[in-house]
Amino acid sequence: MIASQELLTALQASVSDAAGSFRIERATPAAGGCIHRSFTLEGGGRKYFAKINDCSQLDNFAAEADGLAALSAAGARVPAPLCRGQAGEEAFLVLEYLQMRGTGDYAALGRSLAAVHSVHSETFGWRRNNYIGRTPQINRCSPSWTDFWREARLGPQLDLARKNGFGKNLLRKGEQLAGAVAGLLSEHAPAASLLHGDLWGGNAGFLADGTPVLFDPAVYWGDREADLAMTELFGGFPQAFYSAYRETAPLAQGYAVRKTLYNLYHVLNHANLFGGGYAEQAERMIERLLAELQ
Repeated sequence: MIASQELLTALQASVSDAAGSFRIERATPAAGGCIHRSFTLEGGGRKYFAKINDCSQLDNFAAEADGLAALSAAGARVPAPLCRGQAGEEAFLVLEYLQMRGTGDYAALGRSLAAVHSVHSETFGWRRNNYIGRTPQINRCSPSWTDFWREARLGPQLDLARKNGFGKNLLRKGEQLAGAVAGLLSEHAPAASLLHGDLWGGNAGFLADGTPVLFDPAVYWGDREADLAMTELFGGFPQAFYSAYRETAPLAQGYAVRKTLYNLYHVLNHANLFGGGYAEQAERMIERLLAELQ
């Protein structure tokens, strides 16, 4: 869909307010995720990346900008958020334009993530709720990682699954697992690390010189293993990434079991968003976790 003149005018004014006078000479549709429309804005030798959606996503854009700022403050390279706003029924977020490629220095990416995870908080959660895809992500703070994971991650996804009419077996097993989270995490006391929160291969890239870039976050303070787990969920990163991360920040014993618990959150979210075979995958994961307790 071509951007409307009303939207282009608002984008031009917002960028001008944030970065000095700017006139859009070209607005070219760009590849992006499955949630937003994206455009490259060009004019006067400058270039920006704009995400567009309807006004219901304005808070989603605010949460994204907040997360990018947090990752940047922790030393990660991100597309810097410039401005956001709305025009009529459409909302937008404008970011620094970065020319990226899909491959680069994965060892540097591993070290960069370890540096992000070295930033700690006293509690788990975040200063605001945000989103995991289109799904609201609850981030109320808790001193207990077990309580946070049960009440702010697993519980809300099971509630959504119930509203979406998922099978009784999945829900019954899910509730059983929710009551057993303390047992699965009983000997694990992680620090509250800054997490990207949605770290799969599609949310990391590289500049032309190989420098790693993180984007599309769903940040919160949590167990750093949750980020590592998600990197393995959809195909995984090259081994250089994991080797470099572990050299900087070794993982504790029992990660393999916790990885399944943490990735269950994302698989349930995919089931709630997209349906398909994700519910069956989630049920199998729950069964594996319950078997660990026998």
